[in-house]
Amino acid sequence: MITNLSDSPAKTQEAILLHLKKAGELTVNDLCDMLKITSMAVRRHLVGLQKDGLILSRMVRQERGRPTYKYKLSDKAASLFPQAGSTLALDLLDAIYEQSGSKGVMDLLSIRNKKRLERLKARVENKTLAERVAEVAKIFSEEGYMTEWEALPDGNFIVYQRHCAVHEMADKYRQLCAMEPQMMESLLQVPVTREKYILRNDPICAYVIKPQEQV
Repeated sequence: MITNLSDSPAKTQEAILLHLKKAGELTVNDLCDMLKITSMAVRRHLVGLQKDGLILSRMVRQERGRPTYKYKLSDKAASLFPQAGSTLALDLLDAIYEQSGSKGVMDLLSIRNKKRLERLKARVENKTLAERVAEVAKIFSEEGYMTEWEALPDGNFIVYQRHCAVHEMADKYRQLCAMEPQMMESLLQVPVTREKYILRNDPICAYVIKPQEQV
């Protein structure tokens, strides 16, 4: 059984899980095109992953022809991807909450964010906005968020996080989620708006970045 995943999967089942993580949901035909293998081979791997409890399926009715199935990762599969938040970190937040409540948690995270910003700001100095966006995406990828970015036709940028590296902690302490756009804004020096949110059942987190002149 698969116990962990990297960005360079060595086995077909690992590649399937990585594609599902990035896309949210896929059909057998989608996976055939991505993996360049037969539908029979894809279905065999999907059966194994379902048996291990790592993927879920749902039937989608078509206007014509037979229904098709879409596959997505289960909650159990989240543990296979990098987790920046350890049990120790969660225990520390629990202790702070018991002692000082939500304000204590927010104060602690604000201090941590300030120190993190001081450490990272040199990486974006003297760069264009596009270069800063690319560097911020790289920073979050290094921390396990499977981050990508692109320039939009309207002049804005968008950053995608395919994986939440602190999912267990963020599910309990949403203050962590408030820190991410704040950190991006501090590094980019332009407004950042969260458009998609994993903890609201979106497949990814997505942030739109607007150049100042558009504000």
